[in-house]
Amino acid sequence: MATSTLAKAESALGKKKKYKEALAVTPRTNIVLNLLFLFYSCLCLFPILLVVAVSFSDEKSIALHGYSLIPESFSLAAYKYLWFDIHSIMKAYGISILVTVIGTLAGLLMTALFAYPLSRRDFNFRGFFSFFIFFTLIFNGGLVPWYLVYVNIVPVKDSILALIIPSLLMNAFFVIIMRTFFQTTIHPSIIESASIEGASEFKIFLRIVLPLSLPVLATIGLFYSLGYWNGWYNSLVFINNDKIINLQYMMYKVLMNLQFLISNAQAGSGPSSTEIANLPNETVRMAMCIVGTGPMVFAYPFFQKFFVKGLTIGAVKG
Repeated sequence: MATSTLAKAESALGKKKKYKEALAVTPRTNIVLNLLFLFYSCLCLFPILLVVAVSFSDEKSIALHGYSLIPESFSLAAYKYLWFDIHSIMKAYGISILVTVIGTLAGLLMTALFAYPLSRRDFNFRGFFSFFIFFTLIFNGGLVPWYLVYVNIVPVKDSILALIIPSLLMNAFFVIIMRTFFQTTIHPSIIESASIEGASEFKIFLRIVLPLSLPVLATIGLFYSLGYWNGWYNSLVFINNDKIINLQYMMYKVLMNLQFLISNAQAGSGPSSTEIANLPNETVRMAMCIVGTGPMVFAYPFFQKFFVKGLTIGAVKG
């Protein structure tokens, strides 16, 4: 009997050893994985490099030779064209940064405050509010009621609030993601221990839940930031004053005006029409992409820091 038990133990140890060997990453496998990720990174960088190259190209060379990573003829015409309206661009930059920061922080706070009670099994109205937020994920009131609410009931038209409040309403998908993270990551015993120690619900949420939830906060915060930064529809619908439009809508207007001038100049004649027809078109598009995506490129490392910190702050030793 002892021999049988020993044989089973040796068999189990042998299987465990084979399992570890199967999971072990050999140096050759590590090299292959690194090469695959390097290739994938190059694929991701290729469109960005192409946009940068085209923005510094001459408009005629693009029409003759097409897009190229190495400009056939180097030119700063696109950036010179944008430079004439540099004051409006800088002002639109400031408005976009202000709207993005305020909207992201407010959206994160509202989402977390709504998702945290839904993750608590002792919350009596959990089912009702879960259905309430899930219902908005499937149905919406439509464009006309949405416009009338923010013009008549919540008068935000022609103000900076029109760029923040209409997009501030909680996204049901973000609430569900954050609620799921709270349920699966923060163990109820942690909250129970804090309650026994005399901590209030607000203190538990602020001192325990939020620090342990940095990964999901960084993820949702990045989504909110991208939404606010790339948003131009609110400016189109609610803003009639060009002094408070954001960067994306301003670049949209510049591009539409440029296309209008070029299309009309091609049908006309004279020196002025010739000069307008030679204005950069494709290169200005790419230059606008570079100008518009600049701050978001620097935002990714900032969020990445919180990803790593959030993953290690709740780690368990042993």
